[in-house]
Amino acid sequence: MITLENISKRIGNRTLFENVTFTFNVGCRYGLTGPNGSGKSTLLKIIMGVEPQTTGIVSLPKKVGFLKQRIEDFKDFLVIDTVIMGNDRLWKAMQERDRLYEEEMTDAIGIRLGEIEEIIAEEDGYSAESEAEILLIGMGIPEELHRKKMSEIPTDRQFRTLLCQALFGNPDALLLDEPTNHLDLESISWLEEFLHRYKGTLVVVSHDRHFLNSVCTDIADLDYETIITYPGNYDAMVATKTAVRTRAEEENKSKEKKISQLKEFVAKFGAGTRASQVQSRVREIDRLEPMELKKSNIQRPYIRFPEPKQAGQVIFKIDHLSKGYGDKPVIRDFSCEIHRGDKIAIIGNNGKGKTTLCKLLAKALNPDSGTIHPGHGLEVGYFPQNHGEVLNKHSDETAFDWLKNRKSSSFDQDVRGVLGRMLFAGDDAFKPLRNLSGGEAARLMIGSLLLTGPNVLIMDEPNNHLDLEAVSALAWGLENFKGTAIVATHDRELINGFATKIIAFEEDSIRFFQGPLEEYLKIGR
Repeated sequence: MITLENISKRIGNRTLFENVTFTFNVGCRYGLTGPNGSGKSTLLKIIMGVEPQTTGIVSLPKKVGFLKQRIEDFKDFLVIDTVIMGNDRLWKAMQERDRLYEEEMTDAIGIRLGEIEEIIAEEDGYSAESEAEILLIGMGIPEELHRKKMSEIPTDRQFRTLLCQALFGNPDALLLDEPTNHLDLESISWLEEFLHRYKGTLVVVSHDRHFLNSVCTDIADLDYETIITYPGNYDAMVATKTAVRTRAEEENKSKEKKISQLKEFVAKFGAGTRASQVQSRVREIDRLEPMELKKSNIQRPYIRFPEPKQAGQVIFKIDHLSKGYGDKPVIRDFSCEIHRGDKIAIIGNNGKGKTTLCKLLAKALNPDSGTIHPGHGLEVGYFPQNHGEVLNKHSDETAFDWLKNRKSSSFDQDVRGVLGRMLFAGDDAFKPLRNLSGGEAARLMIGSLLLTGPNVLIMDEPNNHLDLEAVSALAWGLENFKGTAIVATHDRELINGFATKIIAFEEDSIRFFQGPLEEYLKIGR
């Protein structure tokens, strides 16, 4: 188990959590939730000793697996060795053994080698390579890459290797921060099955709602500057938390109504002969004082795209499209037709060409060969994965001014209305672009699509940086959108929420599948 005692963390004048005492129990799989900036990743780093807490003590089991984020620290190591490093005691023993065998043999070295072999045996070191290979293959890293240096394999596979490192060696506890970020759908399913079999203590941070619902037995929610635990998965937590909040708000309204009635009595008879009754009412008013409800972390933007102008029946006719970078082709001889009203998810591993296809459709990139014939009356709204393509994150321009400039004919109240729906309340509407978080930038860009009302949406990983509730709101908005939506994403909750067709970047080809994701996963491959 993992135990936190009176843990506090303050950054400047801001308190992330205060005097948190909490135990993550063995056999439970916790989803650590909270909005962007609530301190989830910070808490994991505190638990691992990577970042200091302001106050308090952390108690850990003997062996903890932790998903590291810095691939550059392992660039010169072999892939398989990087995985084995997940068991620090075993790795150090193997390194010392190799070093001692290079030295001249003495009695002392012989005795030490015997001790090291005992450590390796205790840590199942003689099956370490086969265990590491099983993990790597499960994560979609083929055997021919296992003995290459980390720097010699694609970036997304380096991150997958670090995930294997965290899982390696049967750790007593696992701390995983966004483990699905660089995984394809098959690898995510493999990880879910692995974690279902895992018997230790799991704490996972993820923006993948489907993953949390599949894996978690409990939710540890960072809210009100503490951790509140809920049994069940993420959806169960939201339902319980919303119900509790609703009851508290209704009780406050009931108290306020009763207080209003009591105050009328006091005002009417305060100067009369019914002094004892008045005093009784005054005491009742004090007793009924509504409790102050802190702002909950569950906030959902309201994403409803306006009714668009109708485009032609064929939105894009793609003929023998090809695009590559240097000697690396990413799209080869791809043809398809996209029709008005299609809701398409583009899926596939990182680096396969999803972003390239989005850019080609949005005319942000030119093909090497082939053509894209746009249909009649298209008004395209493009959401790039790199926010910097449309937002100058170093600019003093405010969110309000940037949004207003997307459609200069709009009224100020329309712009403020969109900002409010995107959770830019009050003075937040006038934040400079350079001060926006990743989540705020993403919501502002979605707001620009609400304001301009295109009839074709092309969105590249719009869920990046969005919290769970914002992703749900986006799925609902896309599902109800009356135009055509083409969205590249790994998020299954988002895909299942809107997509009726799939463009899948498979191992050596691109497939246009006429059906939703679940059908593609069952019969499409």
